[in-house]
Amino acid sequence: MTQLSDTQAIILSAAAQRPEHIALPLPESLRGGAAAKVIGAMLAKGLLEEAEADMRKGEPVWRETGDGHGVTLVATDGGLAAIGIEPDTAAAPKPKTRTPREGTKQATLIAMLRAPDGATIEEIMAATGWQSHTVRGALAGPLKKRLGLEVTSEKVEDRGRVYKLPAA
Repeated sequence: MTQLSDTQAIILSAAAQRPEHIALPLPESLRGGAAAKVIGAMLAKGLLEEAEADMRKGEPVWRETGDGHGVTLVATDGGLAAIGIEPDTAAAPKPKTRTPREGTKQATLIAMLRAPDGATIEEIMAATGWQSHTVRGALAGPLKKRLGLEVTSEKVEDRGRVYKLPAA
């Protein structure tokens, strides 16, 4: 069993009582370098993990990552077990999934990829006004990493490489 300091136990106990097991805000007595040291140790031991914070919903932010995005701290199943709380798999928080706003270029991209014939980079460039490197970046970054979508590609004769998403 993991040995916890009093401060670590307080942080995990508070997180266990919050929605989605968010560990913020930290105790008032824990600020600056001391907070960074305690949180760093908890992240290294797997007691906490960083998760993307939804700043529009006012979720507390541990650190900002730029572009209006931030990271919050969430107690892991291991962290909860360290204070004697067994994870409730039925009520476990679901991973956050983002949905793009309607009418955005990203929504257009997703619609094109979900079409039965998929889309080529050239077709996406024509529809969005993006350059080819921006299209490839959008496929790899926001779609795969942030939204968790599985983009597939195949070489189609007379068309080139075609990218697709499974139908919703």
